[in-house]
Amino acid sequence: MEVFRQMAKREHEQVLFTHEQTSGYRGIIAIHDTTLGPALGGCRFWDYASEEEALIDVLRLARAMTYKAAVAGLNLGGGKSVIIGDNRVTRREMIFRAHGRAVESLKGRYITAEDVGTSVEDMDYVHMETEYVVGIAGRSGDPSPVTAYGVYRGMKACALKRYGDDSLKDKRVAVRGLGHVGYHLCENLAAEGARLIVTDINEEKVARVVEDFSAEAVSPDAIIEVDADIFAPCALGAIINSESIPKLRVDIIAGGANNQLETPEDNMALLERGILYAPDYVINAGGLISVYSELAGWSPDRSKRKAGEIYETLLAIFKVAEEQKMTSAEAANHIAERRIELTGKLHRSWIR
Repeated sequence: MEVFRQMAKREHEQVLFTHEQTSGYRGIIAIHDTTLGPALGGCRFWDYASEEEALIDVLRLARAMTYKAAVAGLNLGGGKSVIIGDNRVTRREMIFRAHGRAVESLKGRYITAEDVGTSVEDMDYVHMETEYVVGIAGRSGDPSPVTAYGVYRGMKACALKRYGDDSLKDKRVAVRGLGHVGYHLCENLAAEGARLIVTDINEEKVARVVEDFSAEAVSPDAIIEVDADIFAPCALGAIINSESIPKLRVDIIAGGANNQLETPEDNMALLERGILYAPDYVINAGGLISVYSELAGWSPDRSKRKAGEIYETLLAIFKVAEEQKMTSAEAANHIAERRIELTGKLHRSWIR
């Protein structure tokens, strides 16, 4: 595995590999860029097929966090961590305390949080070993409701751009993935009168959403081809690719998942088909905003209002994309890179 080549390819600053034999902890922490502030990103617990797959995933996710924070206007850099293993394990304390010690060794360059396969309770174990953790009980807690609210607001911005009206009433929305974010997104959509078509590999989650929001259920394989107005990917990434794009029968893609595009070229393929794409790291930034509020001392209401600004952010991105004749993902990257560049050129006029 050529670690330095992979780091250089995505311009990462640092990667930390840690193994703790007693607990079986195998973790990787990736720091992409700290120009805007300390790197913040969640900890993903996943049974990767190989160490190389885990490394590529954490590097991609860390880079996305840099851009997410920059576009959202937060004073944070981008980082991410992964724990390699079965996230269904019940004895978790020592695994997450080991992760906390790995985080502590970086002395604030990286701040961890909840992500796929981890929970608020896991972050409490991390907190036993380090202060560099957010999303713990009694503070900002589970970021999923704020993430979902940001996706919902972003979806309304997409509707305004595509249809000239941001109302989602009677719009058919296909939601893939009914975890915490997917469930809360369905809750917001149902409250506005959207018609939901849903799927998940977990049948209990599907049954709950069908019962709570009168949704229509389809199989995981069928969701890509349903006739709908909006597709909301809220599970794992790479669902938008050369195989799935020709099958899509929607006007808009706006969901909470990370890394929705398998390759950057997939956004151009969507554009050529007339499908409006909300860049994933922009529309799902509510989770980062939620945990940042813990560092900034924001109230829950202020955090939610900030997530609601994703509406205006997406409209600005669509405007840049149209004016500069580029994809929405390219426009989002341009805005993020510009903020990082300008901040990096600032000089302190006084140092204690």
